[in-house]
Amino acid sequence: MAISSIVLFSFFINLLMLTGPLFMLQIYDRVLTSGSVPTLVALGVLVAILYALFGFLDFIRGRVLMRAAASLEESLRPRVFDVVSWHALNHTPDIRTQPTQDLALIRQFLSGPGPFAFLDLPWTPVYLFVIFLLHWWLGVAATIAVIILAILAVINNLLTVRHLARSNQASRQAVNISEESRKNVEMATVLGMLGRLRGRWQDILGESLGSQMRASDQGGLITSMTKTLRLVFQSAILGLGAYLAIIQEITAGTMIAASIIMARALMPVEQVVAQSQAALSARRSWVRLDKVLSATPTQEQKMDLPAPTGRLQVRNLTAFVPGAESPIVSGVSFDLQPGSGLGIIGPTGAGKSTLAKAIIGIWPNIRGEARLDGATVDQWDADALGKYVGYLSQDVELFEGSIGENIARFDPTAAPEAIIKAAQAARVHELILTFPLGYKTKLGEYGVNLSAGQRQRIGLARALYGDPVLLVLDEPNSNLDAEGEAALLEALAETRKRGGTVVVVAHRPSAVALLDTLMVINGGKPIAYGPKDEVLKKVLARPVNTDGRSAGLTEPGTTQKPRGAV
Repeated sequence: MAISSIVLFSFFINLLMLTGPLFMLQIYDRVLTSGSVPTLVALGVLVAILYALFGFLDFIRGRVLMRAAASLEESLRPRVFDVVSWHALNHTPDIRTQPTQDLALIRQFLSGPGPFAFLDLPWTPVYLFVIFLLHWWLGVAATIAVIILAILAVINNLLTVRHLARSNQASRQAVNISEESRKNVEMATVLGMLGRLRGRWQDILGESLGSQMRASDQGGLITSMTKTLRLVFQSAILGLGAYLAIIQEITAGTMIAASIIMARALMPVEQVVAQSQAALSARRSWVRLDKVLSATPTQEQKMDLPAPTGRLQVRNLTAFVPGAESPIVSGVSFDLQPGSGLGIIGPTGAGKSTLAKAIIGIWPNIRGEARLDGATVDQWDADALGKYVGYLSQDVELFEGSIGENIARFDPTAAPEAIIKAAQAARVHELILTFPLGYKTKLGEYGVNLSAGQRQRIGLARALYGDPVLLVLDEPNSNLDAEGEAALLEALAETRKRGGTVVVVAHRPSAVALLDTLMVINGGKPIAYGPKDEVLKKVLARPVNTDGRSAGLTEPGTTQKPRGAV
């Protein structure tokens, strides 16, 4: 509906653009020859009305186009966000936030002057036809002028498209390097990498700017030539009209009208040349966005399932990275009843964190199955399942917003009592109250204004929010002091007491002290599973390696760390 309205408005706007030359034609050929003041007044009133209508329609067209661009963005925005999230979960290279940038660029182009040039361009032949009606030679001259400018537009496209593609590619790479450097600035500073990263970023950005400058120089030359030639052609047709008027082929009014219509016929061509780079960038963004959207599976609407009780069944679970020679984790099976707890231990790189992510559906590339109350995790809507699951990652990730919002998982309907209950369960309530704004305290990006221990305890409170039936914690005590560890153990005990199922990945044995079942992972495979005390006896009874650790908890020297293992 919006597109048809814009086209209709463009039709009348371009039709009204003939008001000026026709008014000039009447002035020269009728008013001046007759000396009729009433005719002049009547024509003046009519022209004023037509110009007012022209201004109104042009204003409305701009508003409609702006809202059409906004509507397009609003319709694609949820899908684009889901696509970015999906590729982030699948660790797709070179995607990152590019779809959101492409969508923003498309909207900016559609809400700018670029589309008007292309909407008005089809009227150029109409104006040429009107000039032909005035005189055949004037039409031929105007047609030649339009053809020359059109050729320049094609040349401009051929000269700039390659350089712009290189510039955009290098610019995206520079943005990625800048973002990675910003995230890891502390490590880069300590290790003396900041200067080299800066140099790498400058080199790539310089390549982007160089390609952009080459495109701008060549495109600017064509644009300047187009402007100059348009002025030349306008003067030329005026001169040709004057010659035709001298030999009494046309009147003086026709000469002036032809010059004005000629300018209007050439204007869209000039505007297309000027907007060609923006149009090409928008077109590339659209092609790239369409390709990503088409290649990304659409999330189907999931049926609502009953609230789970926490019964967790894992059967022959295998997690892998596409293209890797061997899976990160393979052959994992276990059953957990509501109120039970499983500890997962093993050496670094054994795949413990990957297993934890696969259980709750974060790691997408799996075989086998993980079922919560009989339903595989992919049968659940992610937002619906999240209400029943508590998760604390090894690297605690907090978001910009208040402490309360982070604990409540940004639920706008969260009750203060539920937020405080979760904070008290993690024993972080008193700590939060020490901040000047308490639960309203704003966290910086990634929670950088908190210590590692504070982030971990707030992350634990977020995991406990809403009394989840399944609690999965990855190294939950890695940054905790004695008080924090006591709060963690109390939270685990309370979760199990109310019937929740607990899975804890840990290096430090204190985190699994209150759990009744233990699994030892080594080389991506379970080497021991069962009651905690029996498993510990079995593992500790294994031969001791030269470093003094039990062979059961030490990754063999011949075992390579699987790619992507955590």
